[in-house]
Amino acid sequence: MSLKNLPKPQKSGLLLIDKPADFSSHDIIAIVRRVLRTKTIGHSGTLDPMATGLLILLVGREATKRQSEFLQLSKTYQATLKLGEETDTWDRYGNFMGAAPVPPISPEQLHTAVQQLSGTISQQIPPFSAKKIKGEKMYDLARKGVELEKRFSEVTVTWSDVKQTTPDTINFTLTGSSGTYVRSLGYMLAQKLGTVGHLSQLRRLSIGSYRVEQAFDGNLLKGCDTELLYQQVQTL
Repeated sequence: MSLKNLPKPQKSGLLLIDKPADFSSHDIIAIVRRVLRTKTIGHSGTLDPMATGLLILLVGREATKRQSEFLQLSKTYQATLKLGEETDTWDRYGNFMGAAPVPPISPEQLHTAVQQLSGTISQQIPPFSAKKIKGEKMYDLARKGVELEKRFSEVTVTWSDVKQTTPDTINFTLTGSSGTYVRSLGYMLAQKLGTVGHLSQLRRLSIGSYRVEQAFDGNLLKGCDTELLYQQVQTL
């Protein structure tokens, strides 16, 4: 579909999508552009292809003008950390990089490790991320085999429902400020526990006051009726 000469959207506002796995956020945006027959669509923060959950699309000029406002909202996730195996992307879609023994972990040790990664902290930015270095995205540089120095950013995070469900699996809920990489927090938690790890599951539950329970099922987007999807757009 050519994006040239597409009409303005019938309605401006927010479209909440529950993104399925195996789709990039830009895949979802492209599908919604085709269904709504408009080019003017932004987002309030992307999700990795592995991740599922809330994706807020901004439809029309009035909504996209407020993109920076929505990008700054805090986000809450549910995640599963697989201990003992490291990947280059720090999630299960990455290439296997190596293994390490998983030591016995007491509830007290887990609590201490989580506390060390709570509040305002310096998180390591994943090498496979959209962060730019001299105008080039880090994941493009990583795919070219460019060796990157470790880079860090400051974020504020709160953990809850942290549970070790098996000797090598930890489930947790995390709320982070804008720019938080949950993959990074999982990677860093594994290091605090004396091993390596990667995220095997990630689901975004909320962005600000907007929750995934309010969202349209992304599996239904292909072939969706234009008028039906416009009914899901919330005016601002």
